[in-house]
Amino acid sequence: MKERTEENSSSSRKMVPVKLLILGAQNTGKTALCVRFITKRFIGEYDRKKEVTYRCNRVVDQDTVDLEILDVPCKDGSGASIESSICWADGFLLLYSITQRLSFLEVPQLKTLIDKTKQSLVVPTVLVANKADLEIGREVTTEEGQRLAKDLRCCFRELSVAEAVLAVEAAVFQLIRLVLDQQRSPPDRRSYMLTVRHALTRKLTRSKTMQW
Repeated sequence: MKERTEENSSSSRKMVPVKLLILGAQNTGKTALCVRFITKRFIGEYDRKKEVTYRCNRVVDQDTVDLEILDVPCKDGSGASIESSICWADGFLLLYSITQRLSFLEVPQLKTLIDKTKQSLVVPTVLVANKADLEIGREVTTEEGQRLAKDLRCCFRELSVAEAVLAVEAAVFQLIRLVLDQQRSPPDRRSYMLTVRHALTRKLTRSKTMQW
């Protein structure tokens, strides 16, 4: 009887769909990170010319997650194509290389596009500083990455896709948890925050009107 109960419990566990989009400049390690997470193997050189969706199942805390990660080439298509991918995704990995300052400077533009497209005050996002093993060629400090993450209201991870598979998994799992937390939040966090914001604005306007 006990075995049957456990079996039924396992079979009735629902898969939770989570869709992630990875964005960043060329040669920051986006495809390498995806492959590292899915297969645990590191392959350093890619010539990705088409977008690829990686799919796998992972258990995160008590949830069985049906995970999709969309890898969009930096040279691919128009702004409309990127916006379509942003609309599709639940959460975002923003990558830059610590050895490539220009990739770091592109991140705020990507986050602005995400916020504008999603039209939300809370967008699950993790900023990932890759190639931490290449300290000699560093062009972006850890502190700069932390400050940018704070300014953009997202989490921050500095790691080496080449050397640390556990760090890669931790970054992706952190983003999955952010997405799951948002999906669970009743009422919808965005609607709630917008309601509070509008209420405060009305109150402030009324207060100023009464003073004058």
